Amino acid sequence: MGSHRATEVRPRYGRIGMLAASVVVTVVAVLGGTGVLPGATPADAGSGTLVAVDPAASAPSPSAPSPSTEADDPLGQATSSSSAEDVAVDPREDTTLPTGTGRGKRVVFSEGRQRVWLVEGRAKVVRTYLVSGSVEDNLDPGTYAVYSRSEQAYGIDDSGTMKYFVRFTQGERAAIGFHDIPVDEGEKVQTVEELGTPQSHGCIRQKRADAIALWDFAPLGTTVVVTA
Repeated sequence: MGSHRATEVRPRYGRIGMLAASVVVTVVAVLGGTGVLPGATPADAGSGTLVAVDPAASAPSPSAPSPSTEADDPLGQATSSSSAEDVAVDPREDTTLPTGTGRGKRVVFSEGRQRVWLVEGRAKVVRTYLVSGSVEDNLDPGTYAVYSRSEQAYGIDDSGTMKYFVRFTQGERAAIGFHDIPVDEGEKVQTVEELGTPQSHGCIRQKRADAIALWDFAPLGTTVVVTA
């Protein structure tokens, strides 16, 4: 009976490992090609190289600003390119105290604006209101002082009666001052609505409440400033 050496059979691990690696590569390729694996797209899975995408290349280019009729001012606010037309101010509505009337307690009368201001200090306006001055050129701009007061007075030439008369200068025929709207034969010689326009023949007419306010504000010696 012949004899022989028994040969040990070893498993072929090298070939098994290569086979396993081949299967893994194949599976990865298939999954990457279908877009299952992250980091690759179907288009670049075949080459095995990931392609970086430039965000700037895919972002839409900014559109040019549309033409506008407005421009930004230095403060960043939109301003119209066309200037608004100047709006004329009615002198009757202009309550600004005239400049150059001095300091201290004073009564200011503007002939052009037919308005009176009761002022304290440099420019503290206590009260301002419309009046009716003279239709005649009998009062020059300048600085005067209250020299006489009468709570009840009578006009010349049958011009009626008046109250709260505060005189500050003398005209050609009579004193000139502030008082309420005269009453002649039971009727006012003008309406309150006409205040703001020249109506008198020398003095400055006021609404009753304003006449009382000036009477209380301007004792003897109070400065009166008349402007053009």
